[in-house]
Amino acid sequence: MNEMIAFCGIDCYECGALIATRENDDVKRKEVAEIWSKEFNADIQTKDINCDGCLSEGGVLFRHCTVCEIRICGKGKAIANCAYCAEYACDKLDELFSMVPDAKTRLDKIRAEL
Repeated sequence: MNEMIAFCGIDCYECGALIATRENDDVKRKEVAEIWSKEFNADIQTKDINCDGCLSEGGVLFRHCTVCEIRICGKGKAIANCAYCAEYACDKLDELFSMVPDAKTRLDKIRAEL
């Protein structure tokens, strides 16, 4: 099973932006842009839907990923994801977990296996 677990616990391989990028699928990009624009009350354009995954080095990132405080913190601590952090689960994760409960479940499982 392929997976790329972002610092926050999202599996990048399940993310519409990464899927659209890997498949170079403009129909999928448009679909994701429309969904995310509504879901996050933001103006997201089809051209914005390009990402090689949160953990990629030197790849293309979705614009939010470049400023994501969770990603910045994890990269600064040089950890695989937040489950490996001594401060898990910190308040940086609260809002994300309320929107993406699977991310918390995933990180909790990883942490339990450490």
